[in-house]
Amino acid sequence: MLMVVLGVVFGFVYWVLVQAWNGLAILMGPAGDLAQHVLFGGWLIVAPIVLAIVRRPGAGVAAEVIASVVEVVFLGSPVGPSLVIAAAIQGAGSELAFALTRYRRFGWAVFAASGLFGAGLVFFYVAFSAGWYGQDVFALRLVLQLLSGAVLGGLLAKVVVDALARTGVVDNFAIGREASARA
Repeated sequence: MLMVVLGVVFGFVYWVLVQAWNGLAILMGPAGDLAQHVLFGGWLIVAPIVLAIVRRPGAGVAAEVIASVVEVVFLGSPVGPSLVIAAAIQGAGSELAFALTRYRRFGWAVFAASGLFGAGLVFFYVAFSAGWYGQDVFALRLVLQLLSGAVLGGLLAKVVVDALARTGVVDNFAIGREASARA
């Protein structure tokens, strides 16, 4: 149930990020097309948060897909239905870092790798569908998106998860029990 609630909440957060992306694109002028890559990691954050709390295979992918459905169907995201496919891909990438540890490690490096993998995997899907291959700024797009993924989609997710654990709202989950044991 928590996975669904977080997916819905982050669907709204992701819609707000679209508005920020549009505003940043305007502020960046001719380089505005790169704004999406600067903010991209923000669209990855729900998967590692859910995985750190729920600790079930597939939970990160499901949370990303739920968030994308809310963003597209209920909030009318300008990205459109292809966002659901992208969400599944980025969720799978984000989940890969946790799967490699068999969902047993939740340190800074795993979160950073989660954001990096999520951003990297979906980048190549979007690059194909948006026609970025062969562009002069292709490498710049990739680097910006990978950095954003690691920082916003990975490290910021770790900050959020640790903050939630400190509040006690996740005490009924493994993450809360671990926090209590350490205290």
